Amino acid sequence: MKKYSVFAVAREAMRHHIGWDRAWRDAQPKAKYDVIIIGAGGHGLATAYYLGKNFGITNVAILEKGWLGGGNTGRNTTIIRSNYLQDPSAAIYEKSRSLYETMSQDLNYNVMFSPRGVIMLAQTEHEVRGYKRTAHANALQGVPTEWITPERVKELCPIMNIDGPRYPVLGGLWQARGGTARHDAVAWGYARACSDMGMDVIQQCEVTGIQQQGGKVTGVTTNKGDIACDKLGMVVAGHSGHLADMAGFRLPIESVALQALVSEPIKPAMDIVVMANTVHGYLSQSDKGEMVIGGGTDGYNNYTQRGSFHHIEETVRALIETFPMLSRLKMLRQWGGIVDVTGDRSPILSKTPVENIFINCGWGTGGFKAIPGSGWAMAELMAKGQSPLTDAFGLERFVEGRFIDESVAAGVAH
Repeated sequence: MKKYSVFAVAREAMRHHIGWDRAWRDAQPKAKYDVIIIGAGGHGLATAYYLGKNFGITNVAILEKGWLGGGNTGRNTTIIRSNYLQDPSAAIYEKSRSLYETMSQDLNYNVMFSPRGVIMLAQTEHEVRGYKRTAHANALQGVPTEWITPERVKELCPIMNIDGPRYPVLGGLWQARGGTARHDAVAWGYARACSDMGMDVIQQCEVTGIQQQGGKVTGVTTNKGDIACDKLGMVVAGHSGHLADMAGFRLPIESVALQALVSEPIKPAMDIVVMANTVHGYLSQSDKGEMVIGGGTDGYNNYTQRGSFHHIEETVRALIETFPMLSRLKMLRQWGGIVDVTGDRSPILSKTPVENIFINCGWGTGGFKAIPGSGWAMAELMAKGQSPLTDAFGLERFVEGRFIDESVAAGVAH
């Protein structure tokens, strides 16, 4: 893999950019791998990358039924934060946030990480109490956050109306080191690094069956033939339940669509991320000038990856009281992704009833922010059979009643 640098850019500019290599190899499947990861989104690619980097396991295939990063990784609103209430959640999300800070250097690929800061608005007295509680929990967890006044909120985001008659801003939970990153670049950077380690990223390769013998996984059946493996990781977000059915077990998740939209590009208007849970919306401005707007999940289970009129109506109508300038903008485009939601709004990173099959799912609306931490933890779980970051997120917690309730801190969609 050629190293990207300012000198490489200058050199290629002088020779009309004819010397660039492909970012990753267009691989064909081998007969057998030590590890197969199903799902070439951010979480699957990060898992493969840390298997190689941290444990030297490089005989790995990452199978993707569509195109790399074409699922939720390329369909989210790019928010990164770690201000969660429960200790296990804060640990894995803060690990992820810290890995984002050095990701561009680690991967030699600019993921455009922007620690611009994230405010979670309190617009009811209930939210005030909840976010103050979270701020105290974050202090004990070593996660730097603070409760800020409405005046400070207005100072950080001048375009906001803090005196709305229905939804006045009563304060906010501020995480200065939260922010955004370029979602496609995260997937591409991990794919490039995995390919450089000798791993096979195989696109247009749909898994149609899970092979087992004696309660232990032996491989997968795909539209490109049978592929054997010693260990299998399922990292496919909203399609996790479908794959689990193939393997013979069930998951306590629901799959629903989560929609987002962007406005036409405008001049810089805000340089932070704002999440307004009461009105079900969150907002940031991209580097291209678009206002990136997200809202809540659909009210019914589905597998759609497209927008709908009710989302525009409900989300934008709710936001324009807090952000009046939105009423004068035109929508540029809209889309949807399939999120997988658990009962306690926390993820599943776990062994499964089938030996050597591991599952990573249930991130709900918080998947993008967790990509590097999830990959780090999942790789450790698959390589060693245990990880302190995943101990609390096992499937057994739903049998034991040991829930990790993040219904407030998980965000607007819950």
